[in-house]
Parts: sequence; structure tokens; C-alpha cells
Amino acid sequence: MSLLSISALRVRIGGSQILQGVSFEVPAAGVTVLLGRNGVGKSTTLKAVLGLTPPGTQIQGEVHLAGERVTGLATHLLVRRGLGYVPEDRGVFAGLTVAENLRLAERGETKPDYDTAFGLFPELARRGRQRAGTLSGGQQQMLAIARVLLNPNRLLLVDEPTKGLAPRLVTEVADVLTRVAGSVPILLVEQNLALVRRVGNDAVVLAAGAVVHAGPIATLLADADLTRSLLGVGQRHDESRASG
Repeated sequence: MSLLSISALRVRIGGSQILQGVSFEVPAAGVTVLLGRNGVGKSTTLKAVLGLTPPGTQIQGEVHLAGERVTGLATHLLVRRGLGYVPEDRGVFAGLTVAENLRLAERGETKPDYDTAFGLFPELARRGRQRAGTLSGGQQQMLAIARVLLNPNRLLLVDEPTKGLAPRLVTEVADVLTRVAGSVPILLVEQNLALVRRVGNDAVVLAAGAVVHAGPIATLLADADLTRSLLGVGQRHDESRASG
């Protein structure tokens, strides 16, 4: 059963047509990975769903969440309907402490789930008074994920969580995503094929702003020629880079 349905999504930013009619569905369980080479519109897809595109952006198409048409709804209304977002740049407030960053994420409608957040990231509980800007990149990523987990979610949209992280931290992020996906489905933008193979269930591949492949992750990655033609990299090469 589909939880998120995107149909004929077209996005034009300034003079550039970024998305050319993207259509795909996200099941109500597991991890769906949005793949593609750089610049094909993966992050734009997430932002268009959430209403986070720049002013003046032209958006056409339909977005449904759990059967409800949510096309064009304001971001805060989508968040209240259960869309959680972890941005590519992590989006932490560098001048605030870890505890202050987490408190800002509390919505007030329900009791914040610190047990889950600190259960996944016990280090954050110990660093509550530390300014977020002094955390390592991996610790900031932990904070960005923990922040969204304080509130109930129907679906998490997670954008490039391992970008710039050391291999050890990539493994930690993979562990967290696997645990989170046990209770909340995830739409994940990710380039690291070793992580994708480990955590992903379904793949949606974009090229030139359109969907060119959709299906099980295992089927895609088992076909080296298909992986290379769609993503421009061989699985063996990517896994070697991720582990080294």
C-alpha cells in the first residue's frame, strides 16, 4: 500500500526546468531510496513535496499522503500531518546548544520522545550543553536525525545523511536508519551504494528530471551494467570507496 504518491511532478526554478514529470510511490514500510547522478533533481523532489523550494518556483503535479491530497500545503501543515525532514546540510543552529536545538524541535502537540532520540544517540544526552557548531560532522548529523524523531512521524524524508562522513560514521548512520525504518518508513536520498544496499528496500532512479527506473534495490544492484548505466558507477567501486 502506498503511503506517499507523487504524480507528474514538474518543478521550474528560475529559467531551469528541474523536474520533468516525476511519478513514483513510497510504500508504508521500509526504506525507499531516491537515486541518480548529481543534479538530476533528487533533493528538489523532497523540497517540492515539503514546500521548501525558493520563492517564485513553479510547481505542477499531485502529491498525496496516506490518500489525502497535500499538493501545495504549507510546510508546517505537512509536518503536522507527519512528514519529518532531515536536510542535506543538517540545518542545526550552530550558536545554540544541543539541548536548545532539540527543544526548538518540540511541537507541543505531543510529549517529545527523548527516550527514542537518546536511545539511538546517547552521546547527545552527554553533550546537551555543548554548542552545536562545535560538534563534528557526524555528531551534527546525529543531532539532525534525533531532532526529527522527537515528534511522531508517518514518513521521514532524509537527504544525503552520510555526505562528508568518515566510513565509521557511515556505518553508524546505516544502523540508525535500519532501526528507525522498523517503525517509520523512510524516503532516502543517498549516493553511497554500500549503505543503499544495506538499508534500502526499493529504488527510484532519476535522470534528467524524470524517473528512469523503479523496483527492488536488490534487483538494481545485482545488475552491474544497469547500475553503471543509471548511476555512472559500479557497485564494487562504490563499496570499495565507502570502506576505505
